[in-house]
Amino acid sequence: MPNIQHILSKRFPFFESELLQEIEQHGVVQELHAGEEILREGQFIKSFPLILEGSLRVIRQEADGRELLLYFLNPGEVCSMALTCCMGQQQSNISAIAEQDSLIIRIPVELLDQWMVRFPEWKSYVMYAYRKRFDELLDTIDAIAFQNLDQRLRRFFMTRFEATGEKRYIGKHQDIAYQLNSSREVISRLLKKMEQQGLVKISRNELDFSPLIKLNA
Repeated sequence: MPNIQHILSKRFPFFESELLQEIEQHGVVQELHAGEEILREGQFIKSFPLILEGSLRVIRQEADGRELLLYFLNPGEVCSMALTCCMGQQQSNISAIAEQDSLIIRIPVELLDQWMVRFPEWKSYVMYAYRKRFDELLDTIDAIAFQNLDQRLRRFFMTRFEATGEKRYIGKHQDIAYQLNSSREVISRLLKKMEQQGLVKISRNELDFSPLIKLNA
C-alpha cells in the first residue's frame, strides 16, 4: 500500500495538517483498475471519492450503453456532482468509472458538512470544485450544441489527453461511439478520415492519436 500521508500532502498542500489527519483517519483507500465503476446512477452515495492517482470518467449512461461524458476527475480533485447528491441525500445522477488504474480515498458523507464548518480551506476547495465542474459542463453543452461530430471526436481525444496524459486509446470503435452518442459505423468512417489526414494511427482495438496532440501543441 502506498504512503497515503505523503500522497495526501502532495495532492492537497493547501489543506491544514488537522484536515489532512482527518482525511487519513476517516477515509478508506481504494485501488481501482481501468474500467472499474465506483459510482452508478440510482445508487445512494455513502461516501465520496478524493482522487489521489489516476483519472476517473464521470458520465451519464443510458440503458443501451450509450454515454455522455461530463468531465474527467484528476489527482487532487473531487466529484462535485457526488457532493451535491450527498448534501441532498439523493440518489446518484451520474456514474464514475476509472479511466486508468487509479487510487482514491473515500470520505464518509457525514463529514462533508462538518468539514465545511470547521475548515475554511475545505469550504473553498469544494466551492472551487463546483465552479470548475460547472465550466466543464458548459463546454460539454457547447460541444453538443455547436460542434459537428468530427469536431467532437477530436475534442474527445484532446480531452482524454489533457486528463490522463495518454496518447493512445485502447478500445473498440463502438466504445467511442457510445461515449459520443453515435453509431460505430459513423465513428469508424470519421476515424478513417482522420487516419487519411495523418491525425491518428489505427490498429486492432487501439488508436494512436499522438499526431493530433502534436498538431495542437
